[in-house]
Amino acid sequence: MADINLDRNPAQRSHADARRKEEPAFGLIELLFFCYRDFVADADEVLAKFGFGRAHHRVLHFINRNPGMKVAQLLDILNITKQSLGRVLKPLIDEGYVEQREGASDRRQRLLFATAKGRALAVQLAVLQTARFDRALAEIGAKDHEIARRFLIGMLNPGQREGVLRLIDRADHAWRRGL
Repeated sequence: MADINLDRNPAQRSHADARRKEEPAFGLIELLFFCYRDFVADADEVLAKFGFGRAHHRVLHFINRNPGMKVAQLLDILNITKQSLGRVLKPLIDEGYVEQREGASDRRQRLLFATAKGRALAVQLAVLQTARFDRALAEIGAKDHEIARRFLIGMLNPGQREGVLRLIDRADHAWRRGL
């Protein structure tokens, strides 16, 4: 019995190939959505016990990593309004996770510090999320975080990469000095 070939002519194939190249990367987009969901789920579970959510986590994370940061710097990092930050920061301060101090040279400045209680929670959450990175990288045979780091840097807006990397490097140096 002869095979029936329903293959399109070459012109139709090249049109289909071009359309496929223009098609959005739906699968990758969805994987990223699901990865984010699962990446924050472990921390969400811990945060819920304290009545906190993801916004509290982000604020506490950056304050812990950047002791003495100005409120204005945190607003820039998170790209949120002062009002939104206030709603999240107030319970963290009221419950003793974050401390706010006046600037030494300008008393109008508000400098933010994680308390011992805040540092402990921030590190607990970071350990959970690091374990997820470690498991995923181990599954693909990666020996360290460099592959994931390069990919995530590539996902950043090119004009913001340098500033983000500077922020991370400063926080890494401060963390190592504090250990």
